[in-house]
Amino acid sequence: MESSELKESWNRDGFVVVPRFISDDELTASLGELHEVFPSPDEFHDDVDPERNERFRDEFGGITNFPFSSIELSLLAVHPKLIDLAEILLGSDGMRVYSIEAWAKYTGAADYDQYCHRDYLNHSVLVPAPSAPAEQVEMFLYLVDVPAELGPPSYVARAISTGLPALPNWYPAADGVTDPDAPPHWTSGLGHPELYTSEISAAGPAGTVAAYRLDTFHRGTDLSRARGARFTIHVNFRIRTTDWVGRHAWPSRSFIQEWVDFVVRASPRQLQLFGFPPPGHAYWTDETLAGMALRYPGFDVNNWAISRSPTRQ
Repeated sequence: MESSELKESWNRDGFVVVPRFISDDELTASLGELHEVFPSPDEFHDDVDPERNERFRDEFGGITNFPFSSIELSLLAVHPKLIDLAEILLGSDGMRVYSIEAWAKYTGAADYDQYCHRDYLNHSVLVPAPSAPAEQVEMFLYLVDVPAELGPPSYVARAISTGLPALPNWYPAADGVTDPDAPPHWTSGLGHPELYTSEISAAGPAGTVAAYRLDTFHRGTDLSRARGARFTIHVNFRIRTTDWVGRHAWPSRSFIQEWVDFVVRASPRQLQLFGFPPPGHAYWTDETLAGMALRYPGFDVNNWAISRSPTRQ
């Protein structure tokens, strides 16, 4: 799909699904290390390691936060193609990444079927502004094939959900549904079957990217394939000036070895997603470069010292 088509679909529907956006070859290194992060389908379903498997028996228990024990998986999460896609959809080259997760789901481990909802409540301190251009994008990158029976997300085009207020945020298909884990006014007591009859499945092969706005209605679906599993990366980008959107503070994770390993391997473009000043920025002096080489052994100072000319901030 051409960039103009992607942007047109994004503006119209609030989401795009791009099959095989990341090639099989580009996934190979990460898949070779996936076992470091998650049990294989057979390991889980045969309960080879009950203690390791236990956390996956919760709907969100399969989420592992960045940086990962697999350096290849960490690098894949900020693949240049994903950055390119974020820049195309948001119309900006000033990206920040505000959350990255790897997620494993296994058939029968939990109930993954969700109500239609938006993600803004845990991504923003504000409410959606549907008439404004998007300032962030969430992406699911499929590490394996995700057909209908392996729980792909489903999306509702913006034309179908126009006019729905900021709250409630969860919209069941039938009347009278309550959620004991959420404030009463967050879940609609009236059913909205039109959201479900109009939803579009994002089923796709490995390498597919499903990208959507935080005000786009969507939902997770259950896994039904016997002994099945779904492995994805969930990456969230925002325009750098959109300070009201966020989930994690990267400095709180910057002292662990996995972060050090990532920083040493990542490119300047990838590190700028996390707030690193660009090459040529006044921050980069002989003193700070020497300090970075101490903090991150193997850090290539030449990538940052090549230009001391003024650069856009």
